[in-house]
Amino acid sequence: MYAITIDQPGGPEVMKWAERPDPELPRGHVLVDVAATAVNRADLLQRQGFYPPPPGASDILGLECSGVISEIGQDVTGWAVGDEVCALLAGGGYAEKVAVPATQLLPIPNGVDLRVAASLPEVACTVWSNVVMLGNLRRGQVLLVHGGGGGIGTHAIQVGKALGATVAVTAGSADKLERCRELGADILINYRDTDFVAELHHATDGHGADVVLDNMGASYLERNVDALALDGHLVIIGMQGGVKSELNISRLMAKRGNIASTGLRGRALTGPGGKADIVAAVRSKLWPLIADGAVHPIVSTELPITEVGIAHELLDSPETIGKVILTMQ
Repeated sequence: MYAITIDQPGGPEVMKWAERPDPELPRGHVLVDVAATAVNRADLLQRQGFYPPPPGASDILGLECSGVISEIGQDVTGWAVGDEVCALLAGGGYAEKVAVPATQLLPIPNGVDLRVAASLPEVACTVWSNVVMLGNLRRGQVLLVHGGGGGIGTHAIQVGKALGATVAVTAGSADKLERCRELGADILINYRDTDFVAELHHATDGHGADVVLDNMGASYLERNVDALALDGHLVIIGMQGGVKSELNISRLMAKRGNIASTGLRGRALTGPGGKADIVAAVRSKLWPLIADGAVHPIVSTELPITEVGIAHELLDSPETIGKVILTMQ
């Protein structure tokens, strides 16, 4: 098969379309002929040498894909050759073929194009596992989403609204905030010229956020605690703002606040909180919302896989809204 290869860490120019051995098909896996994959920030970090794949995972970039099942491994039930699917991966999506644990497969939602479906598994599993399964967001609560214009942000806005929450977002431009408003966001905060804590408390009559979905990490930690409502949940899923910060425990205790930091790629396949449980919850709870049109994929750009360097630059650009997907030859 052909895949994007990297000889040494570096900029977008180090990625090449070259031959690689076809993946093996372990027990419990299926082989997918990839139609499209999507670019995630983790791919940029791995390309630069900062985010190696977990043990046993493919070293090829790509944390999600869509395509058609071409082979079924031992002990796999419920799927057949020819099924159109999308999948959550620990690696291997930037290739013509990928072996996927059957428990990480999802059917293509009704009404979604096969290629566009490649943009869904990572954001769907990230948002649902953190906002709903961990943050326990409920109707009538307030969800604060940082990075509202990104792939995760645009998805989280829609999920929050579909569940009956008031959704607040931060973003760095008027264009991004307008897109967030179109997706249903109720409270729009430009973090470049506004104190998001003060603005959030003003807009919610002092209540704050019941759930905060944070991609910044250290630089936002103290202010995120200040933004929490009583018994609120702060869920940290990224470190774009640094890795180290002091935490005022007394403030957290005064809020009776809960802080969690999570990752998806390195989770166990099975067991409590494993990928299989998350994918199953997404299929049963979130996929119907997509089929009904309450939540839909947001794709800013679609490029052929050979233009992967441009795709990485686009994802790193502050102007990009939503996901960037790569299609196979």
